[in-house]
Amino acid sequence: MSKLSDATRNKLKTVSTATVATALFKRGFRIQMIQDVHPLSPDQPTMVGEAFTLRYMPAREDLNTIEVFRDRAHPQRKAIEDCPAGSVLVMDSRKDARAASAGAILVTRLMKRGCAGVVTDGGFRDSAEIARLGFPAFHHRPSAPTNLTLHQAIEINVPIGCGDAPVFPGDVVLGDSDGVIVIPAHLADEIANETFEMTAFEDFVTEQVQNGRGIFGLYPATDEQTLKDFAAWRTAKGR
Repeated sequence: MSKLSDATRNKLKTVSTATVATALFKRGFRIQMIQDVHPLSPDQPTMVGEAFTLRYMPAREDLNTIEVFRDRAHPQRKAIEDCPAGSVLVMDSRKDARAASAGAILVTRLMKRGCAGVVTDGGFRDSAEIARLGFPAFHHRPSAPTNLTLHQAIEINVPIGCGDAPVFPGDVVLGDSDGVIVIPAHLADEIANETFEMTAFEDFVTEQVQNGRGIFGLYPATDEQTLKDFAAWRTAKGR
């Protein structure tokens, strides 16, 4: 897995998935947003980290009994213990929330191990308890049944699809109140730098609009005066 630098991680924590989506769109990437996943708590912090993946397949009943959890090599349990600190566990649950992808105990273990967050395109059980952890967690909806009901954990740290988005191990995952977006690993530094600058400009524009200024010539900045005003604003704000 690629190593996300502290500088890039810190910049991405200050930008939005919307801004990143625009930067990726400029480069031809249209399907990097994980669809139909939502933060469990509106107050959870922004999530940034490298993707560590878990793939589920449809469960076959004779291979997915409760006894499989006794095996320390069980892929779900192993993923919880192997996901590196600073990384995000991303689970491909085939967009099926009829059974849980994980529950509060496993998510708490990820948090205590220093992981950066967890995402599934299925659901979590114990969702209210997870929401109270203050740990970045995203799912489609709550789901009480054990994962064994429908999901068979089969592979760790391989390319997956999560909510129709491609996720490769080491890609950078950003999550906020709008959802979760996946930044290809080789573009992480470039996207972080660009969106950090974009965010400064958007904050300037927001302030101008709140003060009654119209958007023509301002957003996008097609008037030369806008660029002069922005430069003065940055100096005044120390940005």
